[in-house]
Order: sequence, then C-alpha cells, then structure tokens
Amino acid sequence: MVRVHASSGTTGTPTVVGYTRRDLATWSDLVARILAMAGVGQGSVVQVAFGYGLFTGGFGLHYGIERVGAQVIPAAAGNTRRHLKLIRDLGTTHIVCTPSYALYLCETAEEMGIDLREDTELRTGCFGGEPSSDGMREHMEERFGLAGYDNYGLSELIGPGVSGECEARAGLHIFDDHFYAEVIDPDTGEVLPPGEEGELVLTNLTREALPALRYRTRDITRLEEAPCSCGRTQTRMARVSGRTDDMLIIRGVNVFPSQIEHAFLEADGTSPNYQIIVDREGAMDTIEVKIEVTEQMLSDEMKDLRRLQEDIRDHLSNTLGLSTHVTLVEPGSLPRSEGKATRVIDRRKQQDQ
Repeated sequence: MVRVHASSGTTGTPTVVGYTRRDLATWSDLVARILAMAGVGQGSVVQVAFGYGLFTGGFGLHYGIERVGAQVIPAAAGNTRRHLKLIRDLGTTHIVCTPSYALYLCETAEEMGIDLREDTELRTGCFGGEPSSDGMREHMEERFGLAGYDNYGLSELIGPGVSGECEARAGLHIFDDHFYAEVIDPDTGEVLPPGEEGELVLTNLTREALPALRYRTRDITRLEEAPCSCGRTQTRMARVSGRTDDMLIIRGVNVFPSQIEHAFLEADGTSPNYQIIVDREGAMDTIEVKIEVTEQMLSDEMKDLRRLQEDIRDHLSNTLGLSTHVTLVEPGSLPRSEGKATRVIDRRKQQDQ
C-alpha cells in the first residue's frame, strides 16, 4: 500500500481506504475515461476546485487530467474570486467541482460583472461529489452557458472514476471491466431487473488494496443495459436521485430532497438554491421549503410572487402527498457552500437529543 485516502464522511465517520501502486495507475486511467467522455483532452485547461487531502476528489481528478494529456490547474477548494481570476487569466476550459459550487461560482461571476460566455473560455463543468437535478443543469446552461457532465464514484470502491456521462448525457457509463453493478430493493436486498429503481450495489473487480464484494452504496438509481446512442455498450446508470439515508419520513410519508427540487424547478422564476427545514410542532411534523427566486421574478408585482408561491405549494402537495409551507426568498439570501451543499435542516433531531 502506497497511499491512504478517506471518504468525505457523508454518513458519519470517514472511511479510510488504501491504494497500491497498481491501484493508483488504474484510478488515473478510469478518471481519464470520464474526462475524455466530457470532452477533455490535449489542449484542454482543467481547473480543480476540490480539496487536496484525504478526500479522493482532488487527487483523483488531478492525475486523471494529466493522464488524458490536458493541462491541470490545482486551484483546490475555496476562494471563489481567486478561482474566477484564474479562469479568466489562464484560459480555463473545464471546471471540476460539485454542481452546487459551480452554481455559486457562476453567481459570483455575475456579481463581479464577469460574463462567462464573453470574458472566459469556460464552457464545461465536470461534476461529482453530490447529485444534481436536470433543472439545476438546465439553469446553469441557459443562464451561464456552462454545460455539465456528471461523474460518479465513492472512496470505498476507488474514488471518482466508477462511471461518467458521454456526449449523449443519457446516463452514466459504468466501467464494467472494473466494476460489477447491481440494483437491489433497499429493504429486502432482492436484486431488481434493469430499469427498476433501487439501491446501487457495486463489486470492484481489479482493486488490490481494498477489494469489496457487493458494497451497498446507499445511492438510489436504476440500470440500463441497452447500448447508448454514442456507441458505447457499457451498462449505464441513471443519475443518482437520492440516498437511502437522505430520505425524510414526514408524517409517515417518505420524502427525498430531489423530489422537492424537481417539483419547484419546473416553475419559471425559481433558482436551484433552496433549503428544506423539517421541524415538529407538538406531535406533528412540519416541512418548510425556502426557495430563492430570480431577480426578474423579484421585480414583478407582488401578486405574481403570491401566485408562484401558491403554484409551488400545490405542486409539492400533489407530488409529496402532504402539505408544505413554501417561502420565497431574495436571490443570494440562502447560505452557499464551497463543497457539498447542505440542503436539509432537520430540527427534530435536536429535539430528540
């Protein structure tokens, strides 16, 4: 074993993982594959906005960028204004980060008067570390001209490099020569057929330092075995829609944050910045969704805001099957993150302690 990394600690205590020299070479090759599918190659300038340390994102993407023959800017996490200066001064073409940080970066550029389309060469984001919805991706493409390509991985299997999107963006190609994928019913453990949604289970086939058999990822997805329109024949996984441990149980109803995001982003005038607050009044669970509106919506008449609020509330009620309090807030008023976004605040846990 020649190197140690660790998971980000999403589910609690980080999991420490090791790599042999061959594991590191395999990892670089796998990350090079996902980058190539996202259009990265010789002549690309790729800026890494993940932390360099125990978390696998920074080093994993860094060596993959070098492996594919592109130029790497190891900017690391934090200091968004410096990131924008580097993007403009060094001709960055691709940014590697979480989708929520990409959104924050774009908004900061707008605040600084930087037009990403006109003032920079940045056109593509290689996103990992957290799920992103179609609505968030469409918002970034339409408003800022940043096309997003998702990739997937987890430290326990190798890090980033398990799967990635091609130019068709019709699911993430799993590298079947290194990983065997299954989807199971998270309650019974039963293996589900292709097309059915459940929990992703992975076995790594070539890892030396930490071989894992049927590792339960807790990520919710479905598998597709038909060849992709791009011509690749690997198994594809749908973009992760949530995690089994992200599920909220509110008055007996199972709710995933991704359901809420998908529902309100269908309404014009909202942005992908939101926060879900779960609380308890007496014996009754309550849920409030705070959603930032766009500047244009904010400038409209108050009756338009009330109508938007009522439409979102009704849509969430129909989608979730329970009443939801919706609060529309000004652009930029909700907290931003330079890593993984905190979307849910569950105050019931504090009351139960």
